[in-house]
Amino acid sequence: MRADRLVATLLLMQARGRVTARELAEELEISVATARRDLEALSGAGVPVYPQPGRGGGWSLLGEGRTDLSGFTASEARALFLLLGPRAGESDAGRSALRKVLRALPATFRADAEAAADAVIVRPGGSETDAATLADLQHAVVEHRVVRFRYTAWGRPPRERQARPLGLVEHGAAWYLVAEAHGGDRDGERRTYRVDRVAGFEMLDERFEPPAEFSLDDAWREVEGRVGELRARASAVVLVDPSMVDEVRGWVGATTLEGVEADGRVRVHATAPAEEVLLRRLAAWAHVAEVVEPESLRAALAAAGAALVARYGAGPT
Repeated sequence: MRADRLVATLLLMQARGRVTARELAEELEISVATARRDLEALSGAGVPVYPQPGRGGGWSLLGEGRTDLSGFTASEARALFLLLGPRAGESDAGRSALRKVLRALPATFRADAEAAADAVIVRPGGSETDAATLADLQHAVVEHRVVRFRYTAWGRPPRERQARPLGLVEHGAAWYLVAEAHGGDRDGERRTYRVDRVAGFEMLDERFEPPAEFSLDDAWREVEGRVGELRARASAVVLVDPSMVDEVRGWVGATTLEGVEADGRVRVHATAPAEEVLLRRLAAWAHVAEVVEPESLRAALAAAGAALVARYGAGPT
């Protein structure tokens, strides 16, 4: 797991003073490209790891090629745990390595390092969120600073928001900020913002105390539950030609199989945020999928079909 590798990389560099990506790859049994990405990730996160080009060069730790974990600054320790923390939970070895590094840090840095490790959750996927905004938000989470930004919600104009940031989650292809609204009628209300829709970010001087016993894992599970409920507001039962079940389900999205009818067609239960969404998704499959219920969706499909005939003619059967 990546957390194990990053800790091993730091310890190896501390022992040797300087390593090349190839030497690191051979030592850790990974590809040269992976070793280089790990070194660049450590450097980009603010850990004092620097490349030295030219013959006899490589990658070194600041301080004549050697350092000790007790030599980390507060910001460097926080940067390291922002990088390692989200991934350490992927394995027992990763969690163990993180605990050992934490114990090796100066006592005055441990609180911030622990907060940084708990500030981020990474789910499978890969996002392209602006790195500068993400780094600023991470620091705001760790330092418990109120933030201000413009946010563009889906289908709405941008609005200025103030929030108390509680954590960041990488899920699928996007990063999400979990925060409490700050000020106004909805002060304290838990909100979730897509980071790629954040603009004009500003970290304010005002600080706050996070809610007692707050857990980012629990908060994200609540978010996922609410999103699941929103996505399933409308539903339909559809009979699908067995040869086209996979294609229809792939296009329609959230579906479950409910059995096979006497005529061989497969009974599928489909859900979506609104009936209009189901209408758009199922209209293209009218030749192989029949909506059984609800009646309102059947009527909407019939109206859509009549509109198509009125515009283009009946055509061949």
